[in-house]
Amino acid sequence: MSNIETFSNWENLVKKQLKTEDIYTILKKENLEGIDVKPFYDSVEKPLINLPKVEESTHLVATYHETLEDDVFAFLLNENVENLIEKTIFINNKALAEHISPQDEDQYFSLIDVFDENNAEIDDQLVKELLAKSFKRNICVDVSLHQNAGASIVQQLGIALAKTKELVEVYGEEILNKILFRLAVGGNYFFEIAKIRAFKLVFNQLSKEYGLDDIPYIFAETSLRNKSVSDSENNLIRSTLELASAMIGGADAVFSTNYQIGNNTENSEEISFKQQIVLAYESIINVFEDASNGSYYVEDITQQIAEKSWQFFLEIEENGGYLESLKQEILQKKIYNQAVEEQKWVEEGKIKLIGVNLYPKLEVRKTVAELYNTKEIKAVRWAEMFE
Repeated sequence: MSNIETFSNWENLVKKQLKTEDIYTILKKENLEGIDVKPFYDSVEKPLINLPKVEESTHLVATYHETLEDDVFAFLLNENVENLIEKTIFINNKALAEHISPQDEDQYFSLIDVFDENNAEIDDQLVKELLAKSFKRNICVDVSLHQNAGASIVQQLGIALAKTKELVEVYGEEILNKILFRLAVGGNYFFEIAKIRAFKLVFNQLSKEYGLDDIPYIFAETSLRNKSVSDSENNLIRSTLELASAMIGGADAVFSTNYQIGNNTENSEEISFKQQIVLAYESIINVFEDASNGSYYVEDITQQIAEKSWQFFLEIEENGGYLESLKQEILQKKIYNQAVEEQKWVEEGKIKLIGVNLYPKLEVRKTVAELYNTKEIKAVRWAEMFE
């Protein structure tokens, strides 16, 4: 059977199921990423190889609490804890990262971004201090800020590459396998799976520019962007789906930010971690190397995101690189434009947020001008407009 016949069969089946000849109008779905999404898929043009990850099984990371010490393998630390033996530790405090001296090089990872976004510079002293330590991954490139500020997926990945290139230019290509990438995963389920997969492609492509064949270490956390103060239960469901995206996409470590916005409790911290436990041990999606490989839809959008991200990276480079683009306020303006357009979609109901703009409990109280600034990259939640 030829490809044309196969396509025609699929097309006729969709028409029959929808009971209309006009399937393309009905199934057309807009997105703010500039990604071409087909109404249905019957093949993939360029199948990808299995995209590997660094860790064999995804680390499930919990905020440290002494009651979890016996049961949890990977902790996020904001302050020093003595005698954490045979644990994987993600350091989330700058002072702690500077002063801690691990005994086992395989245990420690830094989550401290070495870029000062406000002053458009690299913290050189911090980089040198961290590189001198026996961490498994010494240097964090953080683009979770950019996701939470409203940057598109393409912008996030292009910025991650541009920040990486800045580091290589200063500290040499040997820094590539010392970097941890901190990403935030939003609620666009399949796009976020594709985001993580696409980043593996573009990072590997960048490493090949330096004669290497490296895989990125990806720490993925749930987004703040789509969470609301008044709907903690909905936040919990959203972040569970985001964790699933991260695991299926092939993140090396996942972390669930607290679903109770501005009201962290021991109970909410425990529940946030248990989300990961259920996904890992009941759905068993944390052990697959590339679970979505072969999905026509995910393969297609993965490759589109990879291509567009690389082009955005080249744009940044043409403007003098990441830091220079910040100094000229080019990136701030691009992220602002994207974030404001996204916020308008929320306000108009094109992006649906249960309890906020769909079955709303609140009315619009803040304007776009009050929430966003063309000169600053800052986290803004969609629901802040209504709170």
